[in-house]
Amino acid sequence: MRIFKREQRSLFGEILDWMLTPLLLLWPISLALTWLVAQGLANKPFDRALVYNVQALAQQVRLGPDNKINFSLPQPASELLRADETDLVYYQVRGTRGEHLSGDRDLPAPPAEQDKGSSYEVQIRDDEMRGLEVRVAYTWISLDAKNQAPALVQVAETREKRSVLAAEIIKGVMLPQFALLPLAVLLVWLALVRGIKPLSELEERIRQRKPDDLSPLDDKAVPMEVAPLVVSVNELLERLKDSIVTQKRFLADAAHQLKTPLAGLRMQADLAQRSGSSEEDLKKSLQQIGRASVQATHTVNQLLSLARAEGGGTHLAQQSCDMVLLASEVLQDCLPRAMDKGLDLGYEGVDSGTLGAQVQGNATLLKEMLRNLVENAMLYTPSTPERQGVITVRVLVDPYSRALVMQVEDNGPGIPLPERDLVFQPFYRALGTNVDGSGLGLPIVKEIAQQHGATVSIDHAHQGSPPHGACFTLRFATT
Repeated sequence: MRIFKREQRSLFGEILDWMLTPLLLLWPISLALTWLVAQGLANKPFDRALVYNVQALAQQVRLGPDNKINFSLPQPASELLRADETDLVYYQVRGTRGEHLSGDRDLPAPPAEQDKGSSYEVQIRDDEMRGLEVRVAYTWISLDAKNQAPALVQVAETREKRSVLAAEIIKGVMLPQFALLPLAVLLVWLALVRGIKPLSELEERIRQRKPDDLSPLDDKAVPMEVAPLVVSVNELLERLKDSIVTQKRFLADAAHQLKTPLAGLRMQADLAQRSGSSEEDLKKSLQQIGRASVQATHTVNQLLSLARAEGGGTHLAQQSCDMVLLASEVLQDCLPRAMDKGLDLGYEGVDSGTLGAQVQGNATLLKEMLRNLVENAMLYTPSTPERQGVITVRVLVDPYSRALVMQVEDNGPGIPLPERDLVFQPFYRALGTNVDGSGLGLPIVKEIAQQHGATVSIDHAHQGSPPHGACFTLRFATT
């Protein structure tokens, strides 16, 4: 269980942690590396002094007349060699048989397995003398050509001066770092405050906006890293603006379209309540009230369908929809009304389950789209004993591209070419048809088709002499 739990993450604090934590972790590593470097730097001058002393002692080793090794060190040189106020200095000279010639007897000899090297080549090693760590410089000296074993000369010195020098180097390097570390923390803090200032400015600009101000934010006035966020907010504002416009238009359209049938209902109700009205007048008023209520109900349903379509069908559940099954359901729903009007309503095309007859989308909206096409055809297609109205629904699949095509064809008056774009506008009705309609069916079809990646086109169903009929074709994009 966490005792301290933040309800909200701080971007400033998180960036500060990620910047200061490596800095604080690298500081002790820098201290260790500086110590190692300081040890190497401290050894160099004193090692050179040891090498000089070994070479000076080696020059005092000579071969006597009896082929014996002789070593003589003047008293002033011996005193100079020992004259060190800080460290202890030891030296030793051994003969060719390892016998002690001069100096300190207990000074350790080099390891036996170590290469003796060439004559007068000075080597350096770390060792221990009388419980103290020492630095030893030594060399082997060959004085004859009879393959006689070489003599050994070595000088050792304790490490006190080296430690003092290394500590001074450490102090000279690390003390400034102690002063610079708080300064670095302060500079990082100030840099972060300056870096997130554009976010604070963006927040202030958004806060000062009016509630009805949905204009896009300026993505050029923010840092590059924040620009994608601003672009996403602008896209959200654009969608919100479209949604508000759709709602306002829906309210305006609903008020406008319901005004007429509601006024008719009120007028017929007033007529029915008039004193002296006969039973026949009352029956006519009730019939007019019934027709007006049906028209108002249809208009409301169409408005709701248009609002739902424009509101974005992608928010509804999507699935693989068999368009043949949807067409069959729509035809069954519309068949009673078609029979009442004497229309021949039928289907042509592929069977259910055919490969390519499926569309990824919302079944409710797709049925609404197809129903509006069929109802539109039923509304504008007359049927008489001399010439029966025929409406055909087709679902076709291209055998090569597997593209899905749906058609609703009728033998009605058709739609003139200049009006084919106008009929998809809300509340537009073709002139001269004398048909009661809301003018919303085809706009609903177009909106739903666009949401499902389909295009709608209108052509003559029959060429030649009128009536030409109308053929609405829906082409779905191949996946």
